[in-house]
Amino acid sequence: MIEMKKKILILINHDAGLYFQRRELIERLLHDGNEVHISLPKGENVDKLIKMGCIFHDTTIERRGTNIIKDFKLFLQYFNMIKEINPDIVLTFTIKPNIYGGFACKMKKIPYVANITGLGTALENSGLIQKISIFLYKIALKNVQCCFVQNEGNLNFLKKNKILKNEDKYKLIPGSGVNLNNFKLMKYPNNGDKITFLFIGRVMKEKGIDLYLETAEYIKSKYNNTEFYVIGFCEEEYDGKLKQMQKKGIIRYEGRQNDIKPYLEKSSCIIHPSYYPEGMSNVLLEASSAGRPVITTNRDGCKEAVNDGETGFVVRIKDVEQLKQKVEEFVNLPNDKKKEMGLKARKKMENEFDRNIVINAYINEINNKCLKLRE
Repeated sequence: MIEMKKKILILINHDAGLYFQRRELIERLLHDGNEVHISLPKGENVDKLIKMGCIFHDTTIERRGTNIIKDFKLFLQYFNMIKEINPDIVLTFTIKPNIYGGFACKMKKIPYVANITGLGTALENSGLIQKISIFLYKIALKNVQCCFVQNEGNLNFLKKNKILKNEDKYKLIPGSGVNLNNFKLMKYPNNGDKITFLFIGRVMKEKGIDLYLETAEYIKSKYNNTEFYVIGFCEEEYDGKLKQMQKKGIIRYEGRQNDIKPYLEKSSCIIHPSYYPEGMSNVLLEASSAGRPVITTNRDGCKEAVNDGETGFVVRIKDVEQLKQKVEEFVNLPNDKKKEMGLKARKKMENEFDRNIVINAYINEINNKCLKLRE
């Protein structure tokens, strides 16, 4: 029997997350002969996705807002889109697509798979907003076929708050995984005694930039052979501080970069002192896949990517003194030991975080479960 082509609709809030973390999934879906629709705001990577073969639906999403009217309009966009496309299955990513896309799928009786890419501050911080968010998630995910969760901490929260009555619908996946071929093992740098540290991420408080900058200032005052780079879009409030520290020779700010590989190549270690509510840190996965040791926090979505003392170091959230201690410990390691950490990091990615694990999980849900609901 010839398998019919499937219509697959993907709901997400940003083009970068779709193109850089889920491009391989889309490639697989298209390769298998499916018709892939993508719903998100127009961004710089959308044309690349269209060129791949996706059908684009421009969707207005206020990613961090709590305006009820705008959120209701988003629900209506999803409802009308699903009515028009009549997809065989809908894949949702990030909070608002999960919730309002889930509402629309539930009402139209369309199978859907949700991905909890991180709880977000609305769910993590106790109060009225958290209670409302939990209530909305319970309704939105009531008929979900499968709910992918990216770390144990998020999974425990969802179970504790009884978001899903049937806990068998939860599936733990290793974040978005990492493309091991794209982030190949890089030769570990041997630049004499020079040691280069790298911060990659949005320059904002919750990503731990203040901790990184204070640590950089402390280490630079003791070790002239160290360098500290910052890569990423800068929030306005940090613009002056970065310029000042660069003028003093403490850091080098390189701005937002589309390709981080040249920086990974010359780095000795990546420092990611985040306490942002991550699903799974892609920065850590990519750096580790390239064979670089990492220093990060014991935050859900960060700690899972590191074997403490083997592939890098894990420090307590917001503990700048422990961060300084571990960075200094890394500085004083022999270069062979640093290289060994990087090789073990790569091996961990191969064993636990290969993006194909995530792709296969989706294909399994699409082919073996979800479509059965519509037979």
